[in-house]
Amino acid sequence: MSVVILGGNECMEQKYKSLCRDYRHEAKVMVKPVGGVKRKMGNPDLVIFFTGAMSHKMLQGALGEIKGQNVMVEYCPTSSVSALKKVLEKYA
Repeated sequence: MSVVILGGNECMEQKYKSLCRDYRHEAKVMVKPVGGVKRKMGNPDLVIFFTGAMSHKMLQGALGEIKGQNVMVEYCPTSSVSALKKVLEKYA
């Protein structure tokens, strides 16, 4: 399963990827607002939004890009590894 994580902490980026690998998921992590989110996201199966650590503009842009696609979306108010683990366990 391919996972895209939007938001979170820059220093935790490698931990997010490592945890996703433990669950046999391929992960892309974007912690800062970037142009061309659609091109960089690809076609993920699951998009995880760390809403407490991302800008409103980034959230709205990403939601607009995945609208109409068959993509599962999860919202996490915190950007901790344990919150990510709970989401990944849900889809394991």
